[in-house]
Amino acid sequence: MRIFRNISLILAAILIILSIGFTFWLRDRYVVPILTYHHVGIPSGKWRFNTVSEKSFDYQMNFMKRHGFQVISIDNLVEGIKHGQQFARNTVVLEFDDGYEDNYTYAFPVLKKYGFPAMVFLISDVVGTPGFLTWDEIKEMEKYGFLAGSHTCHHVYLPKASLIRARDEIVNSKKVIEEHLGHPIEYICYPSGGFNHEIKRLVREAGYKAGMTTNRGKDRFDADLYELKRIHMSNTDDEYSGIILWAKLSGYYNLFRKLKDNEKLPEKIIYEQNVLFK
Repeated sequence: MRIFRNISLILAAILIILSIGFTFWLRDRYVVPILTYHHVGIPSGKWRFNTVSEKSFDYQMNFMKRHGFQVISIDNLVEGIKHGQQFARNTVVLEFDDGYEDNYTYAFPVLKKYGFPAMVFLISDVVGTPGFLTWDEIKEMEKYGFLAGSHTCHHVYLPKASLIRARDEIVNSKKVIEEHLGHPIEYICYPSGGFNHEIKRLVREAGYKAGMTTNRGKDRFDADLYELKRIHMSNTDDEYSGIILWAKLSGYYNLFRKLKDNEKLPEKIIYEQNVLFK
């Protein structure tokens, strides 16, 4: 009997030591989560996967507010990474892809209510067309903590474009957005997350401070400012008592999710209004 008790004590001690070791191992692998939204509205049809309902979006923002998460700007994140800052483990960045009009109609009022800053990446050549933000809407959003960035001119999958075409998409989108908004555009989001060394070089040469991808590339810890990982948010993240939402906000989500080839063309690409969307 004593032998079994001693074995149990030894196993318990081993588990405690392993738990402490794992905790210390995790501590230095925290990455500020960059949460990515597309549409906010009624999830339906082909955009269902990329749409979060108004109710779910408000719930997710309220969840962060209630649990004391610090929503910071992309500027603060990038500057912190550059200077080796140790971020609090309740830090988060919010970001919107493509610049849909429902970002203004539904998401903007919610973010104002909670006082959260956010980033919106614009496809410069579709701004002002049906279904997308207008320049006046973007200017109003910027007054309340939104920051605009580039998502290229036509949402081209950059690794499969010629270098000349890729440079035009990267440089011209920046120029157009700057001309309309009257301030530097310093961040770019790679369409469908695709990039390679040449694309990163073009982005740096164009004067961007950082580039955003998805779960592509090999840098899990956002050490490379031109490979910042983003986390796709969905309409079901608040289900199961918020367990999925907690996981995505934990700062360790990048550590365990599968990484994709940074150049491979996505399996599903939808053509609409001559714009590529994932």
